[in-house]
Amino acid sequence: MTQKKKLTRGKVWCFAIGQLGWSILSALISNFMAQYYAPDPATVAAGQPIFIPQGLVIFGVLTILAFITGFGRVFDAITDPLIGSMSDRCTAKSGRRIPFMRAAAIPFALVTVLTFWSPVNGESWVNAGFLFVMLTLFYLFMTMYCTPYNALIPELGTDQKTRMAISTTISFTFIAGMALAYAAPFLWGMVQSALNVDRVTAIRLVFTVMSLIALVCMFVPVFTIKEKDYVTAQPSQSTAFKSLAATFRNKDFRIFVASDIVYFLGITMFQSAMLYFVTSLLKLDESVSTIYFVLMTALSVLFYPLVSKLTPKMGKKKLILIAFCIFTVAFIYTACLGNLPIPAQIQGYILCVIAAPAMAIFGILPQAVVADIAESDEIDTHENRSGMFYAARTFAMKMGQAVAIMLVTTLGTIQQDTGFGYRLIAIIAAVVCALGGLLFMMYNEKKIYSKIIK
Repeated sequence: MTQKKKLTRGKVWCFAIGQLGWSILSALISNFMAQYYAPDPATVAAGQPIFIPQGLVIFGVLTILAFITGFGRVFDAITDPLIGSMSDRCTAKSGRRIPFMRAAAIPFALVTVLTFWSPVNGESWVNAGFLFVMLTLFYLFMTMYCTPYNALIPELGTDQKTRMAISTTISFTFIAGMALAYAAPFLWGMVQSALNVDRVTAIRLVFTVMSLIALVCMFVPVFTIKEKDYVTAQPSQSTAFKSLAATFRNKDFRIFVASDIVYFLGITMFQSAMLYFVTSLLKLDESVSTIYFVLMTALSVLFYPLVSKLTPKMGKKKLILIAFCIFTVAFIYTACLGNLPIPAQIQGYILCVIAAPAMAIFGILPQAVVADIAESDEIDTHENRSGMFYAARTFAMKMGQAVAIMLVTTLGTIQQDTGFGYRLIAIIAAVVCALGGLLFMMYNEKKIYSKIIK
């Protein structure tokens, strides 16, 4: 791979706007689907209908939502390396990555909206079947956009300075997208009052507008960045299986992926259950969750300059290990919400302050770590497989998220009146984050850096 033009700051932002788009869509599914289809008593009381059969109806151990999500992620696990390999081997005139992003953007936004548009207005297996199809398509189109998108990171930024600039900027737009999605409960409350519509109609209207915004954002890098003006990379000649096998022969990448899976397991459990923590543990209105989400996001952004400044001095590994420790403490604290001698709303604010630094670190550094590993591997093998590296990383993210949603929807059914199941979710999230830190301690950052510098 050779770089033809240097990426300007303006083009970095054009690229990052794409992440703003897909992070909105991802957050709508990961943060609200569980409460929409498996509402707790407080949410039902607020006017949320039940659309699919509830309870542990699949073999007596899984909810329908958990089964559908689990299947979708297994399907996703198959498509990730296939699309990663197809992107690596693509010979299109406009580049290896942009064609996939262009094709995926519209269906990606559309199926996100349709996921919440159940055809039957009430509890029905038809709704379950519809959700099964929509969620499976959601994972497919998300992979088609995100895997090639992420593969562009090391290709557009081939030096540490540019790569950190890209990682920092896309982490900012990712956080901004998450924050916009977090505002959904507040927005659908406003729509309900302003238009005098029911809760479900308000949710669907808000999600439709957000998905349209996301679509426009995802088109920005597609139409403003000419991939071949910046990167000339020889398409990989390896098949999907050979490329995947070669990718996982990299020991440091295996370590990273293992820690990444448990990280996403922990953080998704926390994010998916956040509304439950607010309504069931703190006994506050669901709209308060918007305040917490936005505050946590805003505080994390304040730590971005510090993270960028400390990274060259401390290295990515040490900062990521610190972030694992912070999240472990934050999740243990979450398990105690509602039982502390502090006003309920203040307990939530304290959680935001604790978690913010770790959110900043994980928002910036993991993508840069994958770029380092991909560049180091290219030096060893003389073959650019960035698409496959990011496909494997995306697979780790989705597997962690899938297991998390299965656990949240299943454990949440335990003693809903006391909130014990939600406390158990927070404890498990803390344990897996601690495990993620232990795994990442084995990552050999010095070896990776030495190859790149040499």
